[in-house]
Amino acid sequence: MKKFIDGVDSVLRWIVIVLMGANVINVLWQVFTRFVMGSPSSWTEELARFLLIWVALFGAAYAHRIKMHIAIDVIANKFTGNAQHYSRMFIQFCVFVFSLVAMVIGGAQLVNLTLSLGQTSAALQVKMGYVYLAIPVSGVLLMFYSALYFADQLRTLMWDKEPIMEDIEEVDEASATAE
Repeated sequence: MKKFIDGVDSVLRWIVIVLMGANVINVLWQVFTRFVMGSPSSWTEELARFLLIWVALFGAAYAHRIKMHIAIDVIANKFTGNAQHYSRMFIQFCVFVFSLVAMVIGGAQLVNLTLSLGQTSAALQVKMGYVYLAIPVSGVLLMFYSALYFADQLRTLMWDKEPIMEDIEEVDEASATAE
């Protein structure tokens, strides 16, 4: 199971890196064409917007994985002992339900609607359903990580077992020392 989780983490991390790199190159091209060539490219602004949507949604899933969501940490760390485990389980349950209802179900409906209507973007002529596909996909990733964190809290609380989910910083440090 840990190898599967590490694989999902690695793929998600690279997706965010590649999308962000593509966005940087895209914006640099936009600046170059506008200020150096004097004729701004017509499609770069729209592509930057779409890439930002994807980076934000997949980045949110990755931030949840590495426990970088400040509101979740603030609430959970106010408790101690079993109350802390229960509060973390409740938080993960809420994240799971929100991701399921708003992102996966609502996002899938949005994708289906825009694809069935044939809505396309103005400059790139990309079907908007493909742009909005990031919503349900990132929702599934959020649900995956929430379920694993919930299970870890339950394992620790009920059976005093080690968590399945390692902190990603520990994984990165271990791989760095192994090289």
